[in-house]
Amino acid sequence: MAMRRYRLATVLALLGATLVTAMLLGTAFGAVAISPWTFFKMSLGKLGLSFSGWSAAEETILFSLRLPRVVGAALVGAALATAGVLFQGLLRNPMADPYIIGTSAGAALGAAVALILPLEVALYGFGLAPLLAFFGALGAVMVVYNLARIGGRTPIVSVLLAGFAVSSLLFAAIALLMTLNDRLQLKVRAVFAFLMGGVSVQDWRQIAIVAPLILGGILLARLYAYRLNAFSLGEEGAAYLGIEVERDKLVLLAIGSLLTAAAVSLGGLIGFVGLVVPHALRLVLGPDHRLLLPAAALGGAAFLVLSDLLARSLLPPTEIPVGIITALIGAPVFIYLLRRHRQEYAF
Repeated sequence: MAMRRYRLATVLALLGATLVTAMLLGTAFGAVAISPWTFFKMSLGKLGLSFSGWSAAEETILFSLRLPRVVGAALVGAALATAGVLFQGLLRNPMADPYIIGTSAGAALGAAVALILPLEVALYGFGLAPLLAFFGALGAVMVVYNLARIGGRTPIVSVLLAGFAVSSLLFAAIALLMTLNDRLQLKVRAVFAFLMGGVSVQDWRQIAIVAPLILGGILLARLYAYRLNAFSLGEEGAAYLGIEVERDKLVLLAIGSLLTAAAVSLGGLIGFVGLVVPHALRLVLGPDHRLLLPAAALGGAAFLVLSDLLARSLLPPTEIPVGIITALIGAPVFIYLLRRHRQEYAF
């Protein structure tokens, strides 16, 4: 027990230090470089301490533009990685990711419908597209769950098949809308930007709304770590250990879907974070979800903050969609892990 706690503390300390470093780099670098020391002085100035040596423009860039985006990227990365752990553990499938049961298709359809509607909506910093994407993602999961439910049970295979079918149907609906609707054809670039992902945080109110959902979901997921460990034995094994299989399966699906929907509302469809980070950490740390869940949250946050930094720094002034960066990094890493550890993987 003492060794497990020491290992947990060590891993979390290292990942936490990595996240802090990534966030400092994310705030320091950009079109206008701001040194970490200047950031430190500005932060103390916000607390009422007397410091000077920076311009009003630098303060605006840091606190109104760059820092909200960095915090948003950390939240999105933590949410996707945690959701990836939940779905991989629950479905007992190392290829599972947060979008496997239709959340991506539902979110994309919601965003496409928002671009068609002649409405201008602004609610706590959110436009109509992220709002409909959030509810579209949750709605798709509800449809998948109800389709997969058979006689009071929800078999894992049925969830996967229903997710595939619903995703295919919704993406076909998006393609049909793009074909038939002139308004959406003129906004193909906006649809592409949403599908490729990009952390779009322009208001601290967005963080204030989404952060409790994500942090609460991560905490709740950690409380269900023992149940995820039990599910690794299969549903019969979990039931033998006293787990309420159907109830806990529904709760875990709901937590993962809520985390994914919240992440989509801030970042669009960012791929590979919820697949590669949990997969890599599971190979390194083992299958114990009591360690894996908090480690994935920190690792996913650091990974996406660094990816977002690369997305806005590699080809200035052009900004690359962050989903392209995560794919270019994540796909080769995932292939390497599969090749190197294919005989060592275990849930």
